[in-house]
Amino acid sequence: MHYIITEKGTTARRIASILSEGKGKPKKIGSIEAFEFDGKTVMGLSGHVIRLDFPAAYSNWSSINPSELIDAKIVSAALKKTIVNALKKIAKDADFITVATDYDREGELIGVEALYIIKKTNPDVKIDRMRYSAITEPDIKESFAARSKVDYNLAASAEARQIIDLIWGASLTRFVSLSAKRLGDEFFSVGRVQSPTLALLVEKEKEIKKFVSRKFWELHAKLKSPEGIFDATHKKHKFEEKEEAEELKARIAAAEEGCVRAVKTKLRTEKAPTPFDTTGFLRAASSIGYTPKRTMYIAESLYLQGLISYHRTDNTTYPDTLDLRALVKMFVGTEEFGEQALAISKKKRLTPTAGKKKTTDHPPIHPVGKAAKEKLSKDEWKIYELVVRRFLATLSDAAKWEDTEMKIEAGGEILEAKGKELKERGFLAVYPYLKHEELIIPKLKEGDKVEIVQVDVVEKETKPPKRISQAGLIKKMDDLGLGTKSTRHEIIGKLYDRGYVQGNPAKPTEKAFALIDSLGKYAALITKPEMTKTLEQEMDEISEGKRKKKDVADDSRKMLRAVFKEMVENREEISKSLREGIRGDKVVGACPECGSEILLLKSKRGKRFIGCSKFPACNFSLPLPKTGRVVVTADKCDEHPTMLKLKIIKKGNRRPWDFGCPYCNFLRWQQEKKD
Repeated sequence: MHYIITEKGTTARRIASILSEGKGKPKKIGSIEAFEFDGKTVMGLSGHVIRLDFPAAYSNWSSINPSELIDAKIVSAALKKTIVNALKKIAKDADFITVATDYDREGELIGVEALYIIKKTNPDVKIDRMRYSAITEPDIKESFAARSKVDYNLAASAEARQIIDLIWGASLTRFVSLSAKRLGDEFFSVGRVQSPTLALLVEKEKEIKKFVSRKFWELHAKLKSPEGIFDATHKKHKFEEKEEAEELKARIAAAEEGCVRAVKTKLRTEKAPTPFDTTGFLRAASSIGYTPKRTMYIAESLYLQGLISYHRTDNTTYPDTLDLRALVKMFVGTEEFGEQALAISKKKRLTPTAGKKKTTDHPPIHPVGKAAKEKLSKDEWKIYELVVRRFLATLSDAAKWEDTEMKIEAGGEILEAKGKELKERGFLAVYPYLKHEELIIPKLKEGDKVEIVQVDVVEKETKPPKRISQAGLIKKMDDLGLGTKSTRHEIIGKLYDRGYVQGNPAKPTEKAFALIDSLGKYAALITKPEMTKTLEQEMDEISEGKRKKKDVADDSRKMLRAVFKEMVENREEISKSLREGIRGDKVVGACPECGSEILLLKSKRGKRFIGCSKFPACNFSLPLPKTGRVVVTADKCDEHPTMLKLKIIKKGNRRPWDFGCPYCNFLRWQQEKKD
């Protein structure tokens, strides 16, 4: 029997349908659904088959020195016994195994994990690999016809990452959590990629806190010509002294009219955007309200439905083998994209834009199937539409603008008016996600007179740096070599799940400050992107066959030993710094009875509650839910302005529970009891 192994059950169903022309018969391999046709069986896994861990003897955090984990033996265990049993079963009659998991590091490792189990029973089974970038009929049939070898180096690089992340994450998390005496749901999570990423957010927040706003003034004027009223500003855009601005205002207003001294007009070309790699895709989706985590979830669904290409890619250049014209024609006649698709299809030559990144594993993200809007969810359609419009935009002409800069003299002072007019829409006709507001000013010439209608001195103040949005953080991680296209959105998700950040743009909590400040003082290497980038480069070298998995893992252990040496020497300082730093995350507000701080507390029996810091002098307390991690937000209650709102994060829940004001909840509960 020839077995084809895919990464998921849904992929197995679709690939079987394509290869069998819809004639595949469902069957069960143990409890796993599979599809049989013409001497072939397609079976889906459920992601990774094996997980790496430490032996059970290392499971007790309190009794094992965290540094022992650096050199501890790593063992593998089955993630799902039903999958493992099914693989053992097919091994008995398998003549040929074709790995058809996603073609990237994780997908290659998942395939190799399955092969490892199969080859234990059937070491002589023949093996090959399907590689595809879209689950469409042409792609799957071509991939099956042109099967190649399994890339064991690529799988080894993914396994090296698992080993390194396990060792670093487990040992550092235990050391820091034990030092802070924070175990259970309140533990401190530390990671090779996670911690440098969090450090970026903490450093930005420190910049914001240090920022001191300064007032400045601008001079604005409304001018009138025969064609209408338009705005101008003084050529000195910022005035440090209000008096100077007021003096010039009086001078300009007294003049009553101004004279055009210069007009400069030039054409500007706005190039069409480049094709989507994963980073660009996530940033664009963020601009229409989707978090990276949500975007990747939706993209996975669209990919599995055969509507978009593989969504984990670093490529921003379409390969020559991609039939761009056929893809464009797919949208001719559609209600949403038909007009622009028709115009593009009439071009004699299609010349797409191209970015700086060119890889050979997967093409940029692009549509591969035509979708009916009514058959997709609202969110699926929005992301699908974004991908289609971006694809069409990359084949569209540039937009053409006419920029005008005008200088007007009034009362001996120079006012400036700037305009921009869209002359040719180009790609903007199909890609409406970029800001392209026009600013029309009258078409005047040198020597023309204008009436001064109004002059104002406008007070403003300098703004602090902006927090980094999730999309901006993805870009920064990409630039610094933190994580991969497949993991960056997951790392950001962990920062939220662990209670290190809140909101979007992400604002670090006191817990985040405590961790990064402590690590920065006593184990700075963990917070710097250079260490992670070095290891990522070494893992790339494994996939290229230049390094061995063991050598790279040993290099990481050597780095980690140096980190631990420094941390152990400063254990007391780290402990003190962490415990002092996290107190702020426990403050829920001011006590409504005595005005002292009220805190998140635990009774001797482990019951959680909110209590007054002046206990026993003040007995005020509020109950809390029994389960879930409590996060104190920065949002104040409208009814009780001295009280901060809470969120409850429960394992497995995609979104936190907005618990709101604990006092409001308590009063509502009391009222319901009376009713």
